[in-house]
Amino acid sequence: MTTLVDYEIRELCRNSGLVEPFDANRLNPTSIDVTLGSVILVEGRVCGPESERVRWQEMIIDQGVILAPGQFILAHTAETLRMPNWVEGRFQLKSSRAREGFNHLLADGIDPGFTGCLTLKLQNVNQRHSLEIKPGMAIGQLRFSSLDSRPIKSYAVTGRYSANAAACPSQG
Repeated sequence: MTTLVDYEIRELCRNSGLVEPFDANRLNPTSIDVTLGSVILVEGRVCGPESERVRWQEMIIDQGVILAPGQFILAHTAETLRMPNWVEGRFQLKSSRAREGFNHLLADGIDPGFTGCLTLKLQNVNQRHSLEIKPGMAIGQLRFSSLDSRPIKSYAVTGRYSANAAACPSQG
């Protein structure tokens, strides 16, 4: 595997739609910054004859929202990805967000053939301080590697979330 660098990422974004919309100002030497979308899922509780279970409730955050200490949400990137069959990716939280108290839980891989927005698993790990999230805030970086060979079946064939409407909530 070989890590893709700025000019290779730029070319894939412009010619193949790797990251859309593409903003050259978000390009770094070996990554591209991505931003937070406008819809999050928050935990709600459902009680009934069955055992208590968690149900996700959709929330539009046009003006932003405050995450309480310890609160966990599902969010998504504002950008859509179109991964070629010969490229894999990794999401990592921006270090400035980590210093504020955000954590992104471990599922960070992006398989070849994936299409859609990334679902982010975000938590406020502060013990006493709340954090604000807003649509469009820089949240993470994507790093890409070219594969030495192509998989027999890409994520476009085997994946559960590729091109799934739930992976890219409507942005209204």
